[in-house]
Amino acid sequence: MAAFLENFFNHIISKYFVKLHKNHDIMHTISDLVSFVYGETHSQAIVKRIEQLIAEFKSDTTSKSTFFDEQDAILITYGDMVSEAGERPLKSLHQFLKAHISEIINTVHILPFYPYSSDDGFSVIDYAQVNPNLGDWDDVRNLRQDFKLMFDAVINHISQQSDWYQAFLCDKSPYTDYFTVVDPSEDLTAVFRPRTLPLLTPAQTPSGLKHVWTTFSADQIDLNYASVDLLLEILRILLIYIQNGADLIRLDAIGFMWKEIGTRCLHLPQTHAIIQLMRLVIEEVSPSTALVTETNVPHEENISYFGNGRNEAQMVYNFSLPPLTLHAFHTGNATILGKWAAELTTPSDTTTFFNFCASHDGVGVTPARGILPDEEIQQMAERIEALGGYVSYKTNSDGSHAAYELNMNYFDALKTPAIEEDESTCVKRFLTSQAIMLALPGVPGIYFHSLFGSQSWFEGVNITGHNRTINREKLDKPTLESELQDGIRQAVFSGYSALLKARKSTAAFHPNAPQAILNLHPAVFAIQRGTDEETAVCLHNVSADSVSLTLPSKGKNLLTSENVQSNTALKPYETIWYKPIK
Repeated sequence: MAAFLENFFNHIISKYFVKLHKNHDIMHTISDLVSFVYGETHSQAIVKRIEQLIAEFKSDTTSKSTFFDEQDAILITYGDMVSEAGERPLKSLHQFLKAHISEIINTVHILPFYPYSSDDGFSVIDYAQVNPNLGDWDDVRNLRQDFKLMFDAVINHISQQSDWYQAFLCDKSPYTDYFTVVDPSEDLTAVFRPRTLPLLTPAQTPSGLKHVWTTFSADQIDLNYASVDLLLEILRILLIYIQNGADLIRLDAIGFMWKEIGTRCLHLPQTHAIIQLMRLVIEEVSPSTALVTETNVPHEENISYFGNGRNEAQMVYNFSLPPLTLHAFHTGNATILGKWAAELTTPSDTTTFFNFCASHDGVGVTPARGILPDEEIQQMAERIEALGGYVSYKTNSDGSHAAYELNMNYFDALKTPAIEEDESTCVKRFLTSQAIMLALPGVPGIYFHSLFGSQSWFEGVNITGHNRTINREKLDKPTLESELQDGIRQAVFSGYSALLKARKSTAAFHPNAPQAILNLHPAVFAIQRGTDEETAVCLHNVSADSVSLTLPSKGKNLLTSENVQSNTALKPYETIWYKPIK
């Protein structure tokens, strides 16, 4: 008995010291990051404040570290994307999603649901409140009972109507340091500009006229992460999100976080260090919550937010995918898309891509630069305009303008100008574009309007004057449910559902399962996923022509259960996913 007790207590003591050692290592890393960003002089005091914040939010409940598998698919939606008269929109959304998508999608990304003043939610007035026009925190937590949730952390900037900015305008401390004030005579030509709007916005304060940094608009005032008080406030907000059910936190426009005049003010080392700090704090409180970075930039810059594979984002938006997929269908040639996809890698098995084709924004073309020739990007932009869509431009460092974003519903963006196409062709082509996204390594992010077969809302652009409104229509719940009974909505939703069911039931589609791009024909994007234990071959014809193929083996179609012969033909815009027969 004595020996048993001795072994038992040794085991407990061993676990205790392992935990102490782990915590020591984490706090040591936090201290190193704080010293790097803010200097060593005050680092101990800052780390102490961070420790206190962690202790405030940390619970005794243990949770597993984050991982993703083939069961994961994320729906992107506004909190009021579908609503019903007399009911809180978040409640209507919950009821609609529970009734229609619970068998095919397990995670919901609610776009910013906080009080806001512009940009459909991306100019936040109060990070810690739910917009009362949508509902309240109980509605959010109720949705969490049926779906995992992704929250937006719109923490590069905040609304000019926020209490923080209003306090800044009154010269109140510590808010005087929450925003970046710049002398307009400074040379800012090196700064990367995603918009054509002015970089600085004047602000009258009791101490005089100041000019604050506004990357995106005069109503989106950039936050100053050189302020330790600001950093601690933002960390607190992230932990409040976790407390209210966030399984994933999307860091919006995070690449612009740190400013240093004379640089591009994009992807600076301090930005990466602060994201690493955020991850450490979050992991201490909730190891199962993942960070997702949103950086609409060229591919190599984008994937830098994986860090070393274990210290920054667990998931990175795959921004090059939407324009490259669109280009493949515009040209009827998947060669460039396939070459790019063949080189997709992540630095560890705990990281993966957030794959998407459409979102609340348009199709960003900057991530395609360096992959597609500039003239082909311009041709894509001209084709969108010929289809009745819009093109948003940015200002280059030399003062010239370049296409930045294509604004059109993705279903319509795939169409051919001046050609009347039948409905079934449009649906088939659209579903094949989505099948490409679903077949790639990573977790799929599916915009609400894509899943339910919406088309461009031209009237909305006329109402708001904003190009992005074309893909942000809000829908009446009874009307949408009626429209899902037939027509384009029914065809798209049923076809999309079949793809998602096949994906989630096939282990070869695990986000980190191996891939190989098969060069079978220029018009066919062909990808093999999985291992010898389970393999899926996915064929996607991006052209309007039938294509004859010689396949590596026979197989069983995952979508129809029909046999697939080694000599087969893909019809125009056809998708075939099959499991090879050994």
